[in-house]
Amino acid sequence: MEHHKLDSIDVKILAELQADGRITNVELSRRAKITAPPCLRRMRALEKAGFIQGYHAVLDAKSLGFEVTGFAFVGLASQHDQDLKSFEEHVRSWPNVRECYMLSGEVDFILKIVAKDLSSFQSFITEVLTAEKNVASVKTALSIHASKNAPGVPIESKL
Repeated sequence: MEHHKLDSIDVKILAELQADGRITNVELSRRAKITAPPCLRRMRALEKAGFIQGYHAVLDAKSLGFEVTGFAFVGLASQHDQDLKSFEEHVRSWPNVRECYMLSGEVDFILKIVAKDLSSFQSFITEVLTAEKNVASVKTALSIHASKNAPGVPIESKL
């Protein structure tokens, strides 16, 4: 990542883009209290420096037919570097796994999984995940509802 010191205008730009990635440059510059050309230059510099990794739409899972969100706590038989990398590579190829984190402690990974229904969630767990080489244990938990979903970071508190 390129070295880039953030000032209050950069932080405002980041906060506004995190809240609304589709904001126009004109509106972004108005909110950042600078003119449009320097605002665009700053935004491009923030992208180049790696502070902005991408833009995406937040989709409604239920509207698209994904009724189940669950979590799988995965323990591996081996934690050798190559075995960890191999597992992560497989996880990246599974579209219904939306997030994956390597953990410290008793569990090696936690996966966030979406599925059309309970049956397809169960099929993924039993036919794909537990069948994966090096998977020693899997415990699951189903989400009842999301109380908070705030992607990103608390950028306003950075100042």
